[in-house]
Amino acid sequence: MGVAVLLALASAVVYGMADFVGGLATRRATAFAVVAVSQAAGLAALLLLLPWLGGAPTLPDLLWGAAAGVAGAAGLVLFYRALAGGVMSAVAPVTAVSAAAVPVVVGLGFGERLAWWAAVGIALALVAVVLVAAEEGLGSLRGARPAGLAPALAAGAGFGFFFVLLDPTREAAELSPLVAARLVSVTMVVAVALAARRSLTVPRAVLPIVLLGGAADMAANALFLLATQQGQLAITGVLASLYPVSTVVLAQLVLRERLAGTQVAGLAAAGAAVVLIALPA
Repeated sequence: MGVAVLLALASAVVYGMADFVGGLATRRATAFAVVAVSQAAGLAALLLLLPWLGGAPTLPDLLWGAAAGVAGAAGLVLFYRALAGGVMSAVAPVTAVSAAAVPVVVGLGFGERLAWWAAVGIALALVAVVLVAAEEGLGSLRGARPAGLAPALAAGAGFGFFFVLLDPTREAAELSPLVAARLVSVTMVVAVALAARRSLTVPRAVLPIVLLGGAADMAANALFLLATQQGQLAITGVLASLYPVSTVVLAQLVLRERLAGTQVAGLAAAGAAVVLIALPA
């Protein structure tokens, strides 16, 4: 199994952990507060690592990172808008598959070539993302209005383009592009929260969980950046987008949540997809 595949899978696991922790925190604080504080914490952790992992970035590396930050922040804002105005059980799978599809389409559009079994694995991974994220089964998707799914699709596209826009950064830049990305995203989220008059206060008891989520999210970003600097975008992007698998497994293990039949099928599909994608060409 290639290094890029392992890094992308690790990023998916850690992204899922960050989402799980963030979900716990939003039960006792506003979503905007959790996002703003966790992202600021991730930025602080990244700045501490820069003396060792800062690399030698050029201006284009930092600009690509900043553009990725815009896409990621826009995706977050649109995601919360989708949750507020749509069927929540439909928003999650639509957002997840949109985020997974964007890197695949862009990678193939720019000439990446895949073995037939890897292409089958990618298609299976897209199916797995939908199944795992559909907590109430696929019936929730049939009951959702098309107009209500538009923000979910746009949110997923924002997350997907976060992956895409990090891809052109050079390996020599190491983690520096993430500094630009996080500075932009923190600024945008705080600005939107203030404009919407949303509280950014996190209760002291919840703060450790929020900080842990921020550190996990930044670690996942770093793992994905390293993966995409070494591998094909169509593969690393779709593997990183399997993060709902990690979230669902943690919810089952820690919170004893019951898995829907579609989610069990999605876990099996995800495992098969990883095997196919990881097979050597």
